[in-house]
Amino acid sequence: MYLIVGLGNPGDKYCDTRHNIGFKVIDSLVSSFKATPINKASFEGELYKTPNFFLLKPLTFMNLSGNSIAKVKNFYKIDEVIVIHDDLDLPFGTLKFKRGGSSGGHNGLKSTDQNISNDYTRVRMGIGKPEHKGAVADYVLSDFTKEEEKHLASWIDKTVTSVLALMQNELVEVKSKHSIKKNPLL
Repeated sequence: MYLIVGLGNPGDKYCDTRHNIGFKVIDSLVSSFKATPINKASFEGELYKTPNFFLLKPLTFMNLSGNSIAKVKNFYKIDEVIVIHDDLDLPFGTLKFKRGGSSGGHNGLKSTDQNISNDYTRVRMGIGKPEHKGAVADYVLSDFTKEEEKHLASWIDKTVTSVLALMQNELVEVKSKHSIKKNPLL
């Protein structure tokens, strides 16, 4: 059984921000699989179940995402976790995969690593970087541009396909077939 987690922040204020791209992928999976909600407040997140996997949107805010992930993982004794997250180090619209490694300064990954270790698969969705390092917080919490929004649906669909592939194939095969290496706007 897999636990597929999309990182983001709860609330309408953050709904369409770059930091919430993981939530958007989970929403698409929930809709595609008509996943059943599991209402248990102690999980601190929106949890859904399909016959083959769980889907989670932690509602703890990004910096505490690992708390929710650990609660679900431990309660259901889940071995395999896939975390979908925004990545500043990758150009907008790109898609990469890795297992383990450092958090790269991403607070949601730091929290996850602290709570369940770093032994999980990461689906890295590139959001690009702001021009100035000091603007990172504002950048990740900003909405996508109108031009970027035109590519969101196909990018999310490709990510959904790749997540499903991760549950059936080796990571090296998924990297080979599903990575997106170029910004679609260039």
